[in-house]
Amino acid sequence: MISLVSGAVAVRRSDHVVVDCGGVGYRLAVSAETLRHVPGVGDRVLLHAHLVVRDDSLSLYGFATEDERDLFLMLLGVQSVGPKVALAILSGAPPRQLLAAVAAGDVARLQAAPGVGKRTAERIVVELREKVGAALPDDGIGAARHEEPALVAREALAELGYAPAEIDQLLAGTDGATAEELIANALRSARR
Repeated sequence: MISLVSGAVAVRRSDHVVVDCGGVGYRLAVSAETLRHVPGVGDRVLLHAHLVVRDDSLSLYGFATEDERDLFLMLLGVQSVGPKVALAILSGAPPRQLLAAVAAGDVARLQAAPGVGKRTAERIVVELREKVGAALPDDGIGAARHEEPALVAREALAELGYAPAEIDQLLAGTDGATAEELIANALRSARR
């Protein structure tokens, strides 16, 4: 099993990198989150890896951190989640934020990833919520679950690309007891 790849970046694309390890180039599919940590061509990189073996292919996936690789493996354990969908989810945010979203049951956050429908997002939450809740360290990362819902909604809308002024407009007069309700109602008003 290949679990670590270290070498010079030979190719850097939006969905993969090629790392030159002693004259052999390893192509690793990566998430957008990992790609942010990959230096430019010619610079050295160290990526945690996971090899997926299929009848017709060997696919290598690279991750900036072990946490991201661990979350990738958890996602692969969910029915109907394959490597491409798992990478799409991982591209949405840092692993700790995704863990907190799963623990909080934030289906909307997971649905934001391309290829993830409502059923798949709900299945991820149902199958991983307990595992993720136990995996979250008590160092404030899970605190998002206990924060003021408006603050959580504000952060989520900012991550979706809305400007602060737009967020103020969307949340003004929006009803909801939870962050999920606020976000859903704000997005509904944005569509109008």
